[in-house]
Amino acid sequence: MFLKVQLNWNVVIPAENLDIKGLMLQKAILVRVLDDFSAKKATKDLGYLLAVTTLDKIGEGKVREHTGDVLFPVNFTCLSFKVFRGEVIEGVVHKILKHGVFLRCGPIENLYLSNQKMTDYQYQIAENPCFLNVKTGSRIEKDVTLRCVVIGVKYMEAQKEFQAVVGLEGHYLGPV
Repeated sequence: MFLKVQLNWNVVIPAENLDIKGLMLQKAILVRVLDDFSAKKATKDLGYLLAVTTLDKIGEGKVREHTGDVLFPVNFTCLSFKVFRGEVIEGVVHKILKHGVFLRCGPIENLYLSNQKMTDYQYQIAENPCFLNVKTGSRIEKDVTLRCVVIGVKYMEAQKEFQAVVGLEGHYLGPV
């Protein structure tokens, strides 16, 4: 779910941000790393990039010939979030359809639970649609937290986000 990752990126600092005081240069590099990091959102290998935890090393800068900008190799540690097949997660229902429900879990907006993967539940048409388990009386409705198992994960490159299919087949899975 959460991963601690070491990354090596190159950061370009414009010539006008360079200063003889080293502290201002470190600040400019850190601000640039944070800006680039927040623009990245997610990657297929690492999942959603959440936070930079430590700035480990700033390498020696190399001046670019025509612009005067300086390229610094930077090593830092960050926290990321990625779901894996077979993992048990908890998500909150945000949309109910006749053929299934959509859940949110952390930064993932599109977790889909098909009605075929919750065999004990029947769709109920009402003012607030829900899935009802006749045997136990438990309900899956909007804003309910569900514990479920990840069946498959797909990374959408264009949107830079993940989609996943989940199920309720297993012990201790269902409404929390």
